[in-house]
Formats: sequence, structure tokens, C-alpha cells
Amino acid sequence: MRNQTSMIEFTLVSFPSVQELQILLFLILLLVYTLTITGNIVIISLIWTDNRLQTPMYFFLNNLTFWDILFTTTIASKLLACLLEEKKNIPFAGCVIQTYFYFFLGTVEFIFLEVMSFDLYVAICNPLCYTIIMNSRACLLLVLGCWEGAFPSVLCPTIVVSRLPYCTEEISHFFCDIAPLLQAACIDTHFIEMISCFLSSLVVLTSLVLTTVSYTYIISTILHIPSAQGCQKAFSTCTSHITVVSIAYRSNIFMYVRPSQSHSLEFDKVTAILTIMGTLLLNPFIYSLRNEKVKEVLRDAVNKILPFCTGNLESLFAKNVIFNSWTQCGVRHA
Repeated sequence: MRNQTSMIEFTLVSFPSVQELQILLFLILLLVYTLTITGNIVIISLIWTDNRLQTPMYFFLNNLTFWDILFTTTIASKLLACLLEEKKNIPFAGCVIQTYFYFFLGTVEFIFLEVMSFDLYVAICNPLCYTIIMNSRACLLLVLGCWEGAFPSVLCPTIVVSRLPYCTEEISHFFCDIAPLLQAACIDTHFIEMISCFLSSLVVLTSLVLTTVSYTYIISTILHIPSAQGCQKAFSTCTSHITVVSIAYRSNIFMYVRPSQSHSLEFDKVTAILTIMGTLLLNPFIYSLRNEKVKEVLRDAVNKILPFCTGNLESLFAKNVIFNSWTQCGVRHA
């Protein structure tokens, strides 16, 4: 029997049944990760450089995309390394740190999705006071509140997991999730599982309830808008956020809001990889393709870039033609 003082590192047993497909899986996940990071960087760049997106809603979207980059990198970097390396080891301290940041950033995002729904509620239900209520100081305090709210709810479970005695070095997952860590422990972890389920439920379901209340008022207000154009504009403002919220809550409730964390870990791997890589890949496309203002800004940015590239290509082509003509003349003269 080993305890946490002698546990130097864990071995991640990621996908033992698909050993021959690991290179293909690596290439697919690398492409997904690259697209996710690129899409989020494009959104952040658009928000920072265009004055039309200098509003509280896009300030929150800017923070959300930044957190998505951190959240994806926390898991994807080690996952991609494990698919290439023969020894899929992670230091004990690195495992604890990954567990903390995975749940910390995930909790921040759930709280932040509720903050974004509150921002939409103020914008649609109380538009005359929107700039007064959602001023720069209030927006900054809400963002800081998300960080501070997530810190204590994740720190205590992480400390408990780091103090457990472990009987095996193998973690049946591609990252240090709570469920496989508890499964590798030497003691009965039923009580810890209940506490973990309670905290997950508290974060996810409380955020879900508050978001639902916000959208109840939002939809009620939209339905009372007399003009069809006004209703359509209000709904288009909410559709991207509703889509992201529905995907995030559905997958995470299935994974973490349940009484037992110790069953079907193989199925959990598939769910986790779809949630971490697939869902976060969709977010930048959802916010860019389902938001009219972001589409407009993106279209203008592309229109500015394309003539510049076309002009450079035409200039290079003209220089090449002149150079070839000069060369040919020189050859004939010789």
C-alpha cells in the first residue's frame, strides 16, 4: 500500500483500447485545439480593436473567451502529449494543480455565464438604466466576483484529494479528474464523493436557476415588444448565449451532478473529451455566427484585410513581371 508521501507521479491510462489510432487521434485533437485557440483569439482581437464592440456585453464575452483558452489549454496540452509519449506520466504535484485549475476555471465559467445572463436581463428589461447599472466599475467587480466566488469552492476539495492515500499509480483518465483520483485511493471515498457531488450541484444548479430566472424575465419582456423587428433583434442578442448555456449545462450536469463518481469512467472519457474539446470549439463559432454585430465587425475586418493582401499580391506579381521582362531583355542583348 502506498500513501501520498511516497506517490511521486501518476500514470495516465488515457485510451488503451485505441493504441493503433493514437496518431490519428492526436492529429484530430491538435486540429480541434488549434481551431479553438484561433477562434477565441480572433474574437478577443475584434473586441479589443473595434469601437462597436466596446460595451459591457462584449467585455464579458472577451473574458469568457480568455477563460476558454485557459480551460482548454489546462487539459489539451497534457492530453496531446500523452498521445505521443510512451510513458504517460504526470507528477503528483502537477496532477493536483491540473485538478485545481480544471475545476476552478470551470466554476468561474459557470458563474460567468450567469453574470452574462444578468447583463442581458438589464439590457433588455431595463435598457434606459443599462449604462448606469452596467458601468465599468460594476463590470470589473462582477468579473472579480467570479474569480473570488470560485476560489473557495474548489480549493477545499483539491486539498482533500491531495491528502488522500493512494494504492495505485494508474489514473484511468487522460487528465486528473476527481472520479479516477477517488477510484485510485486506498480508503472508502463515498463521503468525499457526496461532498463533491454537493459542491458541483451547488455551483451548476444555482447558476442554472439564476440563469433561468433571468431568461424568464427576458422572454416575458421580449414578448411584450410591439414591433416584430424589435422582437427579432432582442432574440438575436440572446441566441448565442442561450446556445452556449444549453450545451455547457447539459454536458456538465451529466458528468458531475450525480451521486456516484465511480462508475463508467470509460464513458466519462468520451463525454469529457467532447465537452472540453468539442464544446469549446463551438463557442467562438456560435458567438461569431449567431451574433449580428460580431458578424458585421468580422466582415468589415475581412474586407479590410483582403484588399491589403490582394494589393500586395498584385504588387509582387507586377514586380515579378518586370523582373522577368528585364531578364529576358538581358538575355536577348547578350
